[in-house]
Amino acid sequence: MANAPVQRMSQLMAKTLRDDPADAEVLSHKLLVRAGYVRRTAAGIWSWLPLGKKVLSNIERIVREEMDAIGAQEVTLPALLPREPYEATGRWDEYGAELFRLQDRKGGDYLLGPTHEEIFTLLVKDQCSSYKDLPVILYQIQNKFRDEARPRAGILRGREFLMKDSYSFDTEDEGLARSYALHRQAYQRVFERLGLDYRIVAATAGAMGGSKSEEFLAPAEAGEDTFADCPNCDFAANTEAISYELQTVDGSAVPAAEEIPTPDTPTIETLAASLGVPASATLKNLLVKVDGEIVAVGVPGDREVDLGKVEEHFAPATVEMVTETDFAERADLVRGYVGPQGLEKVTYIADPRVAPGTAWITGANKDGTHAKNVVAGRDFEVSEYVDVVVVQEGDPCPKCGTGLKLDRAIEIGHIFQLGRKYADALKLDVLGQNGKPVRVTMGSYGIGVSRAVAALAEQTADEKGLCWPAEVAPADVHVVAAGKALQTELALEVSDKLAAAGLRVLVDDRAGVSPGVKFTDAELMGVPKILVAGRRSGEGVVELKDRRTGEREELTVDEAIARLTA
Repeated sequence: MANAPVQRMSQLMAKTLRDDPADAEVLSHKLLVRAGYVRRTAAGIWSWLPLGKKVLSNIERIVREEMDAIGAQEVTLPALLPREPYEATGRWDEYGAELFRLQDRKGGDYLLGPTHEEIFTLLVKDQCSSYKDLPVILYQIQNKFRDEARPRAGILRGREFLMKDSYSFDTEDEGLARSYALHRQAYQRVFERLGLDYRIVAATAGAMGGSKSEEFLAPAEAGEDTFADCPNCDFAANTEAISYELQTVDGSAVPAAEEIPTPDTPTIETLAASLGVPASATLKNLLVKVDGEIVAVGVPGDREVDLGKVEEHFAPATVEMVTETDFAERADLVRGYVGPQGLEKVTYIADPRVAPGTAWITGANKDGTHAKNVVAGRDFEVSEYVDVVVVQEGDPCPKCGTGLKLDRAIEIGHIFQLGRKYADALKLDVLGQNGKPVRVTMGSYGIGVSRAVAALAEQTADEKGLCWPAEVAPADVHVVAAGKALQTELALEVSDKLAAAGLRVLVDDRAGVSPGVKFTDAELMGVPKILVAGRRSGEGVVELKDRRTGEREELTVDEAIARLTA
């Protein structure tokens, strides 16, 4: 294969910026724009400039190599997709406002693909008719689209993004488990090669459906996911996926429920202060509407309701908060004094902490009045127990009881055992060994390729700029001509020799740019090695700097080339 040509910065489309973009909130957004890797086209839509495209392509290459290594076959499917398959699986409606919908000139409904389970299912249905055609793993690396309500954090949360999505097809559940394990191992190799610090955690399936689901998370302050990690055992999970067993307690000794006057105590804080009790002794009842029907959600008074978990539980139904109008239309619902006992025409769900036998102080459904000694299972019934509280630092590990630690992270990968959800909806069968139809079982597996760029920037950058791992960097060495003609001549000569030796070289040969600006740009751009042709160029001596450690040493040109090509 021919050596890559030397990339001269005098010809490179990469304008660096000294100041952070005004709208940038997170480190990766600031640095990728300042270093000339990406530019904003519109809200949540980004253009990749030459250096950014090189990093993106390097990540694609690593992902592709590891997918090929497990026997996966690459295809390219359209991004513009018909409505009918997504309607058959219910996801045309389930995706809600996040789905980009459009019509052609004839009024036909289409969408821009957020994921491709339906289309891959139909492809396999067309191509595979016998058990002999399976198992098969197919994948693509393609732009996806989601109409984010609030695109933010640069390329971390965009409306168009690059993703590797793969799908496995097997005739039996044991085969699905093997395909899932292959992907899990491949993902570990991908993220290790990328140089990412990551965790594998239990997750919810969401709109994807299926049974088992795990996320690959890159810990970072800019992350939008929160995960819990047990310091004593191997438990790790997205906080949305943590669940606790229902543990009934003996409430037989609790006296009968009794109403108590509590004027001007419509909040947990005012109630607890008035009665001199901890908030944990009270029962909070949050009212929401699920497809228009009122549902009460009960949690201990010192905990907050995680609306995301509520929405997940009732999906694809629409969940929204009750309004003043709702209270006005329901005289039995007294704002600030709602209690589960005696509620009519209201479904009551509760967190497992509101277990049968537990006693509470809660609203009496009368203005200025609460009730004490209200026992779950005796004075009110819970229609369904659902883990709905916001998980807190120190909550007990569901596995061993040790206090959990919480961290923020960026989701970089997600794997699902989908089972037969999509095969059932689209009737994907093959003939089995006995000549009878067998329903195919599926897995779905995603890696956020463009998001991995941001995750790497978040984890590896320092106060000077980006600091790429070698395998994803846009070049192996950044050669800087720190002076005039003599230094530029040596820098170009060394660059050609390095390129001839197989290295990817970026050389700063810009005329009229001060050495200080060149050094600042080299550190901002983050290539792993920086080679400076400076004051000792006339002696054939250059300075080699490690971008990450800052270590420097002066070497002859031949020594530097030998060091860099070793």
